[in-house]
Amino acid sequence: ILRITPDGQPAPGNPFGTAVYSLGHRNVQGLAWDAEGGLWASEFGANSWDELNLISAGGNYGWPLVEGEGSGTDGSFIEPIHVWPTGEASPSGLAFWRGSLWMAGLRGERLWQIPIGPGSTAAEPVSHLTGEYGRLRAVYGVSGDGPLIVGTSNTDGRGRIRDGDDRLLTVQ
Repeated sequence: ILRITPDGQPAPGNPFGTAVYSLGHRNVQGLAWDAEGGLWASEFGANSWDELNLISAGGNYGWPLVEGEGSGTDGSFIEPIHVWPTGEASPSGLAFWRGSLWMAGLRGERLWQIPIGPGSTAAEPVSHLTGEYGRLRAVYGVSGDGPLIVGTSNTDGRGRIRDGDDRLLTVQ
């Protein structure tokens, strides 16, 4: 994960003095900040496990040596907060809205809700919209009393096209 200034320079305080903020990621798909400033990343695995990670400055999340759980024998890698088999997730967009992270699932064809507690702690994920709208790609939480907006991704050649695809869904 890179952290830069608006003019493209490494952000002050980056842990390596470069644009790199954290490393060992395979394919980050979404980033979101929780109410306490915790940075979260939804991440594609290679074959078996997709991940939700709480990002630490200078943290190494293990790729390509580790996929999913397993910090290695010396504990040098940061464990994911949650993992899913790729068929249940293949995560995409991520948003923080009304006290939870909301993660869109492509192959999983569902919207995951991960309640976030004090200290950026995560409760067990809850599945919503499973199989109802196909592949879910984008998710955006409108602040205040606004809705959660979720975008489908069925017309990209990988999903089963449904009447009205692709669409934006609102969750209240």
